[in-house]
Amino acid sequence: MTRTTTTSTRTGSSFMRRAFDRMIEARSAQARRYVNGYLLSLDDATLAAHGYDRDELEREGSTTRGF
Repeated sequence: MTRTTTTSTRTGSSFMRRAFDRMIEARSAQARRYVNGYLLSLDDATLAAHGYDRDELEREGSTTRGF
């Protein structure tokens, strides 16, 4: 009697892909918060000239810590 087992690399690679995607997503959110912190330090006229809204930036959140 012969036993065969199949090992799918697809399961492992999809786990790695999801983990990588989540890591990229978390770092992107961290970068947005960091940039929002800087943008919030600008005056309203400068923000408006570059197409930003202070209320929107405050809703998205900010941080003053670096990476």
